[in-house]
Amino acid sequence: MTHQTTVRLVLAVSLDGRLAYPRGGPSQLGGPGDRRALEEALAWSDGALIGAGTLRAHRSSCLIHDQDLLEQRQAACRPPQPDLFVVSRQADFPQDWPFFQQPFARYLLTPEGGSAEGFLDGHPLAASWTESLASLAARGWSRVVLLGGAGLCASMLADDAVDELQLTLCPRVLGGSFCWVPLSAPALPENLAAADSWLLEHSKPLGGGELLVRYRRNRSIKSSRGRS
Repeated sequence: MTHQTTVRLVLAVSLDGRLAYPRGGPSQLGGPGDRRALEEALAWSDGALIGAGTLRAHRSSCLIHDQDLLEQRQAACRPPQPDLFVVSRQADFPQDWPFFQQPFARYLLTPEGGSAEGFLDGHPLAASWTESLASLAARGWSRVVLLGGAGLCASMLADDAVDELQLTLCPRVLGGSFCWVPLSAPALPENLAAADSWLLEHSKPLGGGELLVRYRRNRSIKSSRGRS
C-alpha cells in the first residue's frame, strides 16, 4: 500500500524573493497577518520540517498560539502542536536552546537515522524525498509543513516533493544572497517551470501591504529533471 503525504512549503518572502536581509540572521519579514497564516498551516499539519541551518539561526521553532486553532486541534483529538522534524547531517545541538523546551515532540531526520539527546527518535533519510515522506506517512505524518531553510526547500523541490507553495509576499525589496531557492541550487525539474504546473488555490491580502498566495502542484504535469 502506498502512503501519500502532502507537503506545504510555507515562507514569508520579499518582493525580490529574499528570505532575510543581506546581513543575514533570523528572518522575520511577515507581520501579524502572516503569523496567523503560518499558525493556520501548522494547525492543518501533522508535522513540520525544518533544516538544521534554520534551527541554528533561530534556536527555536514556530508554535500555534491562537486559541481557536488550539481548540480545533483538540476537537480533532490531535496534540496542541504538530511534531517537529529537524533535517540534519549532524545532531550536536546545544540543549539550552529554547527549542528543547518548546511543547512539541522532536524527531531527527539524518542519513544514518540515529537519534540524539533532546529528540524522541530518529528516522533515516531515504535515497529520495518521495521515499522518506512515504515512510513518514506510513507512521501517521501525512500532512507536513516545510518551514525552510532555503537549502532544504531546494532539495525537496529538486525531488518534486512539494505539493503546495504558500508564500506571503512582503512589500520590501532586500537584495542580497538569501533567496528562498538558492542561486547555487542544482537544476530543478523542468516541468516545475511549465505555465500550468502550479495552480492558484487561494490568495488573500493580509494587511500591511502583505499578500498571501497558495499554489498547488498540478500532478498531471509529470516531473523531468532540469538541464545541467
